[in-house]
Amino acid sequence: MIVASDLMGTLTTGSPFLGLVDWVKNNQSKTQARFYTAMILPSYLLAKNGLIDWQTWGQKLMVDSLAYIKDANPEKLKHASEWVVENNLWKLRREDVIARLIKHREDGAKVYIASSVVEPFIEPFANRIGAQVIGTPVEIKNGRVKMLGDLMANEKKIEQVLSRLAVERVDVAYGDTVLDVPLLEHADHPVAVYPDEKLKAIAIERGWEIIGVREGR
Repeated sequence: MIVASDLMGTLTTGSPFLGLVDWVKNNQSKTQARFYTAMILPSYLLAKNGLIDWQTWGQKLMVDSLAYIKDANPEKLKHASEWVVENNLWKLRREDVIARLIKHREDGAKVYIASSVVEPFIEPFANRIGAQVIGTPVEIKNGRVKMLGDLMANEKKIEQVLSRLAVERVDVAYGDTVLDVPLLEHADHPVAVYPDEKLKAIAIERGWEIIGVREGR
């Protein structure tokens, strides 16, 4: 049995960006951290008010923020990743959904977190629930963390899941936004988790299971 779950919004309401800024504040420079926070405020207000796409904005923010790790090396990236998960993503986890993934694993399923988030930021979270990771790979080059290839989002996410696992479908999939529809469509049992309005409408129309009610941003 194969179970695939999105991360952001599905397993946590946290933010890789805010977690990384907090790491900068405590490990590099408080001034830099304040600057990074102030810098994104205008675009945050645009995204919050629906003037630019929230998901696209968040993905770009995560990718751009990789440059915040100065003089990066594997040890520093690992430390930053653990910090992001411990102090943000795990603190804001959705315990009800995570409990289901743990139950799947205990029942013998192979559980994967499939997300556009860079893989180092997913791994400490996945380790806590005994899951494996399918995310956006990165490399360290000349002291900078950079994506290795394209962001693993939308259709590319399900393409990578099916390719890496050498299957045509998964047994169960969890997602929270309309961007997760390609993943959910390739599951025998799709589950809409705290869905946005578009995904909720699709889930109701198609008879998919729905867990939770989405909170306002």
